[in-house]
Amino acid sequence: MQDREFTHFLRRRQILQGAIAAALPATLLSCGAEKREGALLVGGLPVTCNLTLPVACVARAAANGLNPQFTYEYSKYSGWPEIKESLMAGRIQAAYMLAPLVMDLADRKIPIKIVSLGHRSGAVIMVRSDSPYEHFKQLAGKRIAIPSRFAVDYLFLRKMLARESMTPQDVQIVEMAPPDMPAALYANAVDAYCTGEPFGAAAQRAGYARVLRMTRDEWRNYICCVLTVREELIQQNRPLVQDLVDHVLGAGVWLDSAQQNRNKAVAIAAGKKYFNQDPNIIQFVMDNPTDRVTYGDLRMIRTEFEELMQLSMEAGTIKHPVAYETYVDESFAKAAKPAVISL
Repeated sequence: MQDREFTHFLRRRQILQGAIAAALPATLLSCGAEKREGALLVGGLPVTCNLTLPVACVARAAANGLNPQFTYEYSKYSGWPEIKESLMAGRIQAAYMLAPLVMDLADRKIPIKIVSLGHRSGAVIMVRSDSPYEHFKQLAGKRIAIPSRFAVDYLFLRKMLARESMTPQDVQIVEMAPPDMPAALYANAVDAYCTGEPFGAAAQRAGYARVLRMTRDEWRNYICCVLTVREELIQQNRPLVQDLVDHVLGAGVWLDSAQQNRNKAVAIAAGKKYFNQDPNIIQFVMDNPTDRVTYGDLRMIRTEFEELMQLSMEAGTIKHPVAYETYVDESFAKAAKPAVISL
């Protein structure tokens, strides 16, 4: 992002002071779970783009009677800066991360690699139900929230703006943690927001917001959250990384194979140990429409990552091309045998 463009970014505390108290259920803003002794913590956000992770963790725990040497658990974070810092510092060894952010960190010699996708689609651009907005031209000069300038949600917004011959300089871009976005829209602190679910569904189901654009309609091969591990974990315990990848891929197949499986995943993710959210909101994502987020096709496709890199360079968040092998380790995906999920 060019410096003059970044001046349009407003920090969320400047927008939110005193504006959004009690606008969302407290369950959307809660804390994470404790770690079991010896378990690998895998960081994630309480977003349905990360839904394969809780399913994988529960499935592995259920199967541990058969193969108890593999133990990993979900660790909830509130935003991308926090999860990035924990992964960089080695406080956690694995996490679901933003793909462009991994590219940038790997280019800066942070020893991390993408080993699997986590989902397909799942981003929405929301506006108030009572707003007149149907086209982005109508949002000129308005405040639009994104999770991070490295988020693929931001690239999605840029795509939509470009279709109407606009740039991010034509709007005010606000960086904000996804759980804060519905309340900010409710309080008129922002005019629109672009993020992963369930934070679009939360406002839509509550009746004060509607979808302006959805990746399932506009960018079918959209990817955002990717399973990322530190290289020392790969070097020290390849079987554990492989087992984690197998369970993530198995979770994706399981989620997309039957609606009843998605219903079970809702019950899992809504629990205090995972997203700690209203299950009705997560269920809304699973049902409206049923392919709002998809998980079955988690292939690692080089050209899709290269497209993300090109879009990120155009956005200025990545300064130059980064070699695919610098940030991706395909070996686990190539060797993967998706786990059979029995839940």
